[in-house]
Formats: sequence, C-alpha cells, structure tokens
Amino acid sequence: MATEALVRQLMERVEGNPDASTVAVLRELMNDSTIESSSPPLSIAQAAKLLNTSVYTLRYYEREGLVHPDRDAKGYRVYSAFALRRLVFLSRMRVSGMTRSDLKRYISLVEQGDATIGQRRQRMLEQRRRIQAQINELSLALEVTDYKIESYHAALPSTATPA
Repeated sequence: MATEALVRQLMERVEGNPDASTVAVLRELMNDSTIESSSPPLSIAQAAKLLNTSVYTLRYYEREGLVHPDRDAKGYRVYSAFALRRLVFLSRMRVSGMTRSDLKRYISLVEQGDATIGQRRQRMLEQRRRIQAQINELSLALEVTDYKIESYHAALPSTATPA
C-alpha cells in the first residue's frame, strides 16, 4: 500500500485503542522494504497536514538533522515516502517521551548503516522499558480517575425520574 494511504490510516486511528489492523499499518510503515519509489513526493504543507503536525515542526526536524527532505526545481521542500515514514517514527517516539537528544543520537546511528544495528536495538529496548513504565503509571492514574468519577456519581442526588 502507498505510504500516504498508510499514514492517513494510521493518523485516523491514533485517537482510539490500537487494534491489530492499526498495528499492522504501523508495522508496514516502519518496514523500509515496503517503501514504494513511484509515489510523488508531498509538499511541506501536505506532509504536515497528513501527519497532523505543523510546518514549523517539519522544518525543525530538518534543522536538527532528523529528516532530509528533497527539494523540487523551485527549491521547495518535498517529502518522499522514505521521509514520511521517518516522520511517523519521529512523531511516535516523541509521543512516547523520547528526548530530542536521544532521537538525534538514534537517527545518527541509523544513518551510519547496518554496523550500528546492535546499538539501535539496545536504544529501542531502553525506550520500550521507559514506555512500559509510563503505561503502568498512566494505568494507575486512570484507576484513580475512574474511582473519583464513581465516587462523585454516587454522591450526586439521584437524577432518575420515576417511570
């Protein structure tokens, strides 16, 4: 499936709980062997809209060396399927709390090639541990929130009307 369509599907599903089809879309996006070379690149405005982010954010990622968009004949940034997929990765890692400096180190390793696969795997394992700890903390926060909602509901005067 074309990268743009995959990104669109993923972004439409971001708000809900990730089901098996969402995970499948995400995995296909992260699989470099599925990148199509025939897709026309997107302008910076199109890429920002597709990724639900700002043009400023995309320019920032470029300035920081995290993504390298091509330029069209007029010198405008254009985002290939490869660049879009990198941006999906960056956005997911930022949502997970990965710091900009960790992202820069990780992307630097990626750009050094296959010799750094072991180091990249280790960084992803560390990130996974951080994400899991975050999920555990958020689960407890959700339980506390649910408890307070239930207790407030029980304390409210009954609004049920007799039949």
